[in-house]
Amino acid sequence: MKRSKFSESQIIKAIKENERGRSVDEICRELGIATGTFYNWRKRYSGMEASQLKELKELQSENAKLKRMYAELALQNTMLKDVLGKKW
Repeated sequence: MKRSKFSESQIIKAIKENERGRSVDEICRELGIATGTFYNWRKRYSGMEASQLKELKELQSENAKLKRMYAELALQNTMLKDVLGKKW
C-alpha cells in the first residue's frame, strides 16, 4: 500500500479548514491532490482530532499484530493435528 506524503495532522488540518468554510477545490489546489482524495480523507477522518487519529493508528497496528499471532497459532495447531492424525 502506498504511503501518503501527508501526515495525519496535515490531513486533519485540511479537513478542519473545509469545515470552517474554505472550498474543497481551493484546498486541493494548495495541497496538489485530487478532490476524490480529499473526499476519501473526509470520509475516513471527519470528526477526529489528532490524538484520536494517533490512537486509531495504534489500535490498527495492535490488531494486525494479533491477527498475525493468531494465524501462526492456527497454522501450528493444524500442523499438529495432521501429524497426530496419521496412522503409524
